[in-house]
Amino acid sequence: MQKQGKILIIDDNEDILFALNLLLQPHVEKVKVSTKPERITHFMETFGPDVILLDMNFTKDADSGQEGFFWLEKIKETDPDAVVIFVTAYSDTEKAVQAIKAGATDFIPKPWAKDKLLATVASAVKLRQSRNEVSQLRKQVAALESNRSFPEIIGESEVMQSLFETIDKLKNTDANILILGENGTGKDLIANLLYCCSPRSDKPFVHIDLGAIPETLFESELFGYEKGAFTDAKKEKQGRFEIASGGTLFLDEIGNLTPAMQVKLLTAIEKQQIVRLGNTTPIHINVRLLCATNADIHAMVERGDFRQDLLYRINTIELHIPPLRERGKDIELLAHHFLNRFAKKYKKDIKSISASALRKLNAYNWPGNVRELQHAMERAVILASGYTLSGDDFILKPASSRKVKPENLNLEEMEQSAIEKALEQADGNMNQAAELLGISRFTLYRKIEKYK
Repeated sequence: MQKQGKILIIDDNEDILFALNLLLQPHVEKVKVSTKPERITHFMETFGPDVILLDMNFTKDADSGQEGFFWLEKIKETDPDAVVIFVTAYSDTEKAVQAIKAGATDFIPKPWAKDKLLATVASAVKLRQSRNEVSQLRKQVAALESNRSFPEIIGESEVMQSLFETIDKLKNTDANILILGENGTGKDLIANLLYCCSPRSDKPFVHIDLGAIPETLFESELFGYEKGAFTDAKKEKQGRFEIASGGTLFLDEIGNLTPAMQVKLLTAIEKQQIVRLGNTTPIHINVRLLCATNADIHAMVERGDFRQDLLYRINTIELHIPPLRERGKDIELLAHHFLNRFAKKYKKDIKSISASALRKLNAYNWPGNVRELQHAMERAVILASGYTLSGDDFILKPASSRKVKPENLNLEEMEQSAIEKALEQADGNMNQAAELLGISRFTLYRKIEKYK
């Protein structure tokens, strides 16, 4: 049977520490001891005990018990869920009862009965595990509450109706789904719709943008970490897999994963378990994966940039989201939808869109897709005067001006020129510039730093 529980023992009597260590070692995962109560916070951050055995009286305060109360308060300030057991002489039993009212879990008298002590510690370890589970449930409920709204997806075109029909066929399945489409096509909305129509709709939906996570933070974000796992790990943190367990995990921009990140993700999916940083105990997870990318992931597999075995794991079903330029009259439907939204938001009395403006919108290629149309409509509503939006209210770059035409074929100069033009076209908006370039925001920041 696997030993469970990390125990921290604080007592100024080294004989007591030796005896408790000897007694508990065969029954728990780890034991640490110290004669210095002022190091409790340090041990809580670096060791992360499940249970703390705390002496009630130290040499500074031989019999009042106030020092024990002082350190109990410090422990609770550091971790309100900490499980503390007082170790006290028989004569201090009354004070120990008072300590329980102050937040201690239990007390062990000196001298102790071996079986009773082991039973008390075992119960305390279970209590800590229960508190951890409650904490996880709270996070899952928060994740669930934040995604309860049914997504509004507008589309009457044939390609969108075909997509909706496919999604309807998937409503009773638990299969992993890969969503492919250009930037701005609404892959996140489709993922949310799949979640809302699934058997897991009453469980958490957790979204993470992998394109925004540097490789150094990948494991801590997805798998979590224990206290003291690294310098800034002041308390334990559940990863996205753990929070989403039982529900759905949406991995956006999965095409941005490095080979090392792909291996770690594949291992978690295959084993259906993760291990927090700073720990060795596996945690079983049960998630449905929805993944999305704007990259040609099959071409990436052919080039060796994306693992084929990982692709097999995430694309039981593939959904292709059509670009806005292929959706015909949906452009007008979306334009009127955004007009109503932004006219209300900015308190503008704009009622319609002129025929010339609609012709202009329909003729445009929309490289940024629905998101670009949304931005264009918002800008037009803000700047327009009168009751109708005209063609002049829309500032849309002609196709020729959107193309990057470098004067030479130096790759670095071409890349720098593309970044400058994207930033100019996006009016300095980093998210929009990254979308126009087809890279993640994190990659864009890195390239801007590279080119100063």
